[in-house]
Amino acid sequence: MTDSSGAAASGAAALRADALLTALPAQGRGRLKVFLGAAPGVGKTYAMLQAAHERQRQGVRLLAAVVQTHGRSETEALSLGLPQVPLLRHEYRGVLLEEMDLDAVLAAAPQLALVDELAHSNVPGSRHAKRWQDVQELLAAGIDVYTTVNVQHLESLNDKVCGITGVQVRETVPDWVVQEAFELVLIDLPPRELLERLRQGKVYVPEQARAAIDAFFSQTNLGALRELAMQTAAAQVDADVAQGYRQRGEQAPALQGRLLVGVDGDDQAEALVRHASRVAQRRHLPWSVVHVERGAARDEGSRQCLQAAQQLAERLGGEVVVLRAGEVARTLLGHAAERRASVLLVGQSRRRWWRRWLSGGVAQRLLREPSGLEISVLDGQAARPARVRGEPGRWVAGHYLLAILATALAAGLAWAVSSVLELPNISLVFLAAVLLVAVRSSLGPALVCALLSFLAYDYLFIAPSYSLSIRREEDVLTLLFFLLMAALTGKLAARQRRQLQVLRDTQDETRQLLELSQHLALATDRKAVLAAAVTHLEQAAGQPVTVVQRLADGGFSPLSGPAQALPVSAQAAAHWAWQHGQAAGAGTDTLPDSPFWWWPLRVEDRPLALLGVKVAPSAALSRRRLRLLRGLAQPLAQALARVELAEQLEAARLQGETEQLRSALLASVSHDLRTPLTAMRGSIDSLLALDQALSGADRRELLEGTRDEAERLDRYIQNLLDMTRLGHGSLALARDWVAPADIVGSALHRLRTLLAPLRVERQMAGDLPLLYVHAALIEQALVNVLENAARFSPRDGRILLQVAVEGEQLRLAISDQGPGIPLAERSKIFDMFYTAARGDRGGQGTGLGLAICQGMIGAHGGRIEVDDGADGQGTCITLCLPLPAQPDADAEAP
Repeated sequence: MTDSSGAAASGAAALRADALLTALPAQGRGRLKVFLGAAPGVGKTYAMLQAAHERQRQGVRLLAAVVQTHGRSETEALSLGLPQVPLLRHEYRGVLLEEMDLDAVLAAAPQLALVDELAHSNVPGSRHAKRWQDVQELLAAGIDVYTTVNVQHLESLNDKVCGITGVQVRETVPDWVVQEAFELVLIDLPPRELLERLRQGKVYVPEQARAAIDAFFSQTNLGALRELAMQTAAAQVDADVAQGYRQRGEQAPALQGRLLVGVDGDDQAEALVRHASRVAQRRHLPWSVVHVERGAARDEGSRQCLQAAQQLAERLGGEVVVLRAGEVARTLLGHAAERRASVLLVGQSRRRWWRRWLSGGVAQRLLREPSGLEISVLDGQAARPARVRGEPGRWVAGHYLLAILATALAAGLAWAVSSVLELPNISLVFLAAVLLVAVRSSLGPALVCALLSFLAYDYLFIAPSYSLSIRREEDVLTLLFFLLMAALTGKLAARQRRQLQVLRDTQDETRQLLELSQHLALATDRKAVLAAAVTHLEQAAGQPVTVVQRLADGGFSPLSGPAQALPVSAQAAAHWAWQHGQAAGAGTDTLPDSPFWWWPLRVEDRPLALLGVKVAPSAALSRRRLRLLRGLAQPLAQALARVELAEQLEAARLQGETEQLRSALLASVSHDLRTPLTAMRGSIDSLLALDQALSGADRRELLEGTRDEAERLDRYIQNLLDMTRLGHGSLALARDWVAPADIVGSALHRLRTLLAPLRVERQMAGDLPLLYVHAALIEQALVNVLENAARFSPRDGRILLQVAVEGEQLRLAISDQGPGIPLAERSKIFDMFYTAARGDRGGQGTGLGLAICQGMIGAHGGRIEVDDGADGQGTCITLCLPLPAQPDADAEAP
């Protein structure tokens, strides 16, 4: 049995905690306070300055970044007591314009900044295209901002304001900017008082005031704008009230469902998006703009309308979704079911009457399907502005010429076979022509081909011939049936072609993503990852692509392509994209003058690098290419994160091995190197203390022991130095031609004292070829092996040294009579600091001798083999060296 009251309390506490967290600003982010008005002159700037003075009296350090007084004496007087930042002056088309000095405000880092006229458009060439983007950067820097805006500048209300006032407002602010404000203050003034202020010259100068009253400031217009401002403030109040309920732990209105709006490339697309934004705001619903791409050809005007609607949706805070299918209504319903949408908004279809009669519009088909959705249809005919025509959408000269040629060829072929085929069968030739045109072009040319085939069939083959008149009534039915079948087959073939094109586009994008993922999966280092990614991304973008990383000094260095300095504008855009995690540069609203489009490669909310596309001035990136690049950038970011993690793990592994090597080296120095030093010091102390008491034989024995230990210490130190040179790759090979007998003799002479208690036997042929080696290194390798054999051999034991030629290599085999090496340890004896203590003569040394031996022989292209000794006793270590072509004896002679 569960405790329902406890569960309810726990749920209420969770709601309250979530609400409190939501009420707090993001970590390190400033708060935005918006003073909203219905029209200019209601007192927004004045109210903002009054609030600023109040905060200044409270000890808040503030700065007036932009204050537009418009010559109003009361506002100017109120702004005098506030610290201000000088405005930047830019000359644009011969006019001197003033803009906010964003960098100066960021450098001053006040607690509060005053930024008037949020919807202002900056001078071309500024960092951001709009002032509200400057405000976002200030907020991201942790600076609180007070700002002002009029309701007609809200993006979602742009078309309504145009319908009310007849004036198209060009400067707009995305609604989400105002909706995310920490506080919204409505500055209200009745229309009559505002008109009186306008007549008194308190808003504009008298000449401008009369023009404004006639054009914009009518009492009716001001009343409607006032209502829109109150509705906007009321929506914000509703959101605040819901937030307050959640802070108290009570159930707030749930944001359930989603609003989907289906758009196409027609004139009402933007109106649909704005209407959907207002509906979603009133109902507190997340919303998406969905376009179903059927693969049909679009003219330039249609593409521009669609792209404008999608960009508008992104500015208003909506999601943009593109689906590929052949049937719009069922695709929308399927997507609505997947996203659990509750409202579906579409526009009134404007299909031709015969298409609506055959299949109905999208709205009619949606209403016929059982879906459980609220389906709204917006009729935008009355408010639709005149469309700017591009090239005709369906008129493609080549396709219609194909329809004419196909009809002519079909008529000729039908005339040729008319003597052997019955009349009904001749129609199949024309149907084949219609299918051919539909598959090769689109529906329009297919219908033209069907109509021309209908006329040709009637004119050439229906009695009376060479006439469009029809004698028999049954032939009328035949012709009508032919026309219907031609139209249907043409439509079906054209639809299949569109669907095939959609599938090809989808398959192409999927293939590019799959190929990139496969190549990135095979790449093992950063260089391979970048080489594979840049190749695919350049194919997708159709323009040069680069990947850059940020340096410690704040600059950027290319990871791919030639190392070339970025222009100042490109560096500024890259810096902004890196800091804010958003696209910047060419084709965006942030630093659009940059020649590069930048996209941050982020993993777990941290940037790893920047993807840059060098955009040609005449080849802007389309939305499809941008969407594809963003999709391909994600596996690249993940691959870079994987490589970075692998590099960190490799560095950790190397650090661990280095620590292990250091520990072993210290142990070796503390024991193996200390032992001969102790013996030498004991001998020297004995000589000093007992100089006269020692006999000559004892004194000689102590001196010889000191010499032997010094030679032993010298070999240990030489081994350490050689191992260091091998590990750092600084061991140079000074090759020369040398006889194997000379190397063997020199090595045995160096170890004569160590080998004196043993029996050393040599088996060497007299006609051995010369070796082209570094003689000192090969001699040192042989010395190490002989020393190892002597150390493990019993007293009076035998060491057998065999030198022979086998194939194209020289083999030097050293066999001892020691305890031998088990199979399990034979692969370890070449590891550094590994020693095997077997017998009373084992366990001495640093464990570097055989490791150095393997490094020296390997540097010459040889190898070392370990096997059982002669007669199965002891160990046999064989040095195998390659034999090059012997030098010309005449050439070597002096």
